[in-house]
Amino acid sequence: MSKIKIEDLDRIAKKTKDDLSLSAQGHRARLTVHMGTCGISAGAQKILDETKRSLSELGDEGVMLTTSGCAGLCSREPMMTVELAGQEPVMYVDLDQDKVKEIIELHVKSGNVVDEYALVMGREQVL
Repeated sequence: MSKIKIEDLDRIAKKTKDDLSLSAQGHRARLTVHMGTCGISAGAQKILDETKRSLSELGDEGVMLTTSGCAGLCSREPMMTVELAGQEPVMYVDLDQDKVKEIIELHVKSGNVVDEYALVMGREQVL
């Protein structure tokens, strides 16, 4: 078996990134509710339920809803990350059901970040 070269890893990384992009998956948005044990104990299940309800009312099939484990910010749970195609992801913190409705209406539907609830915008990168 031949050894993997740096060029091979770069090619694999690019293909994976392209495959995971929203547009490649046919979506315009991805919402991720963080469902680690800390998030669940802080009310993440209510956030997930409200997100499902609000997205159903929105009726936009181009929005993907996912869950993840802990994001490492237990004191700021419940949290949700919103990614719109072509924009940096936004992590929202200290959520409740009313804030979720507002985020979906303003950010997901209209593209306007709700600064008041946002903790960070962008991705972590290893250089």
